[in-house]
Amino acid sequence: MFSDSHAHLTLEHFDPDRNEVIARAREAGVVRLITVSSFIGDAGACAALAARHDFIHFTAGVHPHEAKSFTPEVAGEIRRAATLPRAVAIGEIGLDYHYDFSPRDVQHAVFRAQIRLARELDRPVVIHTREADEDTLAILGEEGGGEVRGVLHCFTGNDALADAGLALGFFVSLAGIVTFPKAEALRRTARRVPLDRLLAETDSPYLAPVPHRGRTNRPEYVTHVVERIAQVRDQPLSVVAAATVENARLAFPALDL
Repeated sequence: MFSDSHAHLTLEHFDPDRNEVIARAREAGVVRLITVSSFIGDAGACAALAARHDFIHFTAGVHPHEAKSFTPEVAGEIRRAATLPRAVAIGEIGLDYHYDFSPRDVQHAVFRAQIRLARELDRPVVIHTREADEDTLAILGEEGGGEVRGVLHCFTGNDALADAGLALGFFVSLAGIVTFPKAEALRRTARRVPLDRLLAETDSPYLAPVPHRGRTNRPEYVTHVVERIAQVRDQPLSVVAAATVENARLAFPALDL
């Protein structure tokens, strides 16, 4: 059994064959699949998709790229979606200094607002951080109050970020990048993070793992991510796969499987 803790199933990449993609994930042994809100207004589609499939859950949140479009109305939409059946987290939220599609001060304010919402609703958070690790950790510490838990999604950071995230009670989620030939630093992370704090994800349709690199990523390919983690940890695939499934339940308590 496998768990894909982060996919974007409502994106247009899957419009031609979404049902087939979901069916193939199930056939590959994926028993937990979380589809993440990809843009403002997407949470409703995520909720509707999750309602049709008993192994799919969803998140609601505003990505840092769209922070500039955050309004009280958007905040209300996220709040409503996050209380629907099969909602498991606020996300993905955070900071992105690589693209800076939204001003950094605006990203900070929206990140803080969504952490506060997560605390109010007692939901974990799904964190996106790119070239902003220090500020991400500072805001999590200031706004989280030692209470907010969640996932460092598609982890590509250094040892310091992993250690700080673990100290805050977060899980570390690895995506297909861990299979890339030059990703030795990330494989070191896969070895050093405790097994009971590791998650696996695809971030599909992005970042397809070897041997599918360059193609549209699909949730079924999470099997390759888990296989590579097991290899670098020198542990049986069955052990690592079972751990990531159980860890998804611990990271997202609202999972009701």
